[in-house]
Amino acid sequence: MTVPAIQNSSSYYSDFGGHPPQSDLLTDRAIVTEAYTVIPKGVLRDIVTSVFPEWTNTRAWVLNRPVAGGATTFSQAIVEVAPGGGATKPEPQAQVQGFIFVLTGQLTLLIEGTEHVLVDGGFAYLPAGATWSARNDGTETTSFHWLRKRYEVLEGVAAPAPVVGNERDIEPGPMPGTDGKWRTTRMLDPNDVAFDFGVNIVTFEPGASIPFAET
Repeated sequence: MTVPAIQNSSSYYSDFGGHPPQSDLLTDRAIVTEAYTVIPKGVLRDIVTSVFPEWTNTRAWVLNRPVAGGATTFSQAIVEVAPGGGATKPEPQAQVQGFIFVLTGQLTLLIEGTEHVLVDGGFAYLPAGATWSARNDGTETTSFHWLRKRYEVLEGVAAPAPVVGNERDIEPGPMPGTDGKWRTTRMLDPNDVAFDFGVNIVTFEPGASIPFAET
């Protein structure tokens, strides 16, 4: 069992839900195109949540799902679990891998018989076919990002094992020519071809930017 020594107050955005008054004007910067989607924080309200059948005392905001005209290879949701909630079999598809990143509260994961308690900044890579469960044993609501993607087998390369950690324990890599004002935290080893996707946190100091269009 892995238990973090100190639980710091969360520094990740998690002010979801609620409902604006009727006096608010409907103005935001939501954009949906074939190439990208911008989802302003103000659209993540109570009335647009989803319920996942495998989970109890849980609601979710689906940010992306495979759909024609958009991203077709993965799904991403923000999941909010009340104390006592969770799932004994969260992943219904054996060929799908997952990645969890905790924003607030704590989440107890049982992965292949080993228990891990994740707090804010904690993450877990869950290989396709892995046996795992999730529950909120704390006294506060837990929220986390959940990414799911069908695993693409690479011939001659063994599938990766589970990975559990906290992004605060990873030294961010400064990008060249930025004096460290643009840094990238890579939670999965980008040089390990067993992983068929990457999950990164990009940090910008004031004035820093990505000076090219990423594809």
